[in-house]
Amino acid sequence: MKKNYYELRQYNNVILFDGVCNLCNVSVDFIIARERGNNLHFASLQSALGKSASEGMSEDTRLDSIFFCKDGRIFSESEAVLQICYFMKRPWRWLIIFRIIPLKQRDKVYQWVSRNRYKWFGKRDVCRTTNLVENEKILSKFIS
Repeated sequence: MKKNYYELRQYNNVILFDGVCNLCNVSVDFIIARERGNNLHFASLQSALGKSASEGMSEDTRLDSIFFCKDGRIFSESEAVLQICYFMKRPWRWLIIFRIIPLKQRDKVYQWVSRNRYKWFGKRDVCRTTNLVENEKILSKFIS
């Protein structure tokens, strides 16, 4: 993620997610429906931005985490999830209370879910952002 950090910094409040992961796509829909305001944007890790931002990482490493770009910083795994919660309506915003749990323990849980997400929730044959047929509000939130 460091190699193209400066390119990514031009975007603010961008969630980079695995576009073929069903859990990730359901999570994107969940966030869009519950965000406060209209501040978040999305790009799949398979998009041009996602590939550029994660250049130098192996595909497995790149697709094992969600990334959140905010105020020139890049967050991953559980910290990315909790940073996103700041943009959610109540009661979802209150999930930030989990920051009291040490990062290593939170990330272990995140990594366990990440390792099993395809088995539990399945995956798509085509990346969401290459096959978008959605309403205009949702389309405007995606960066390719």
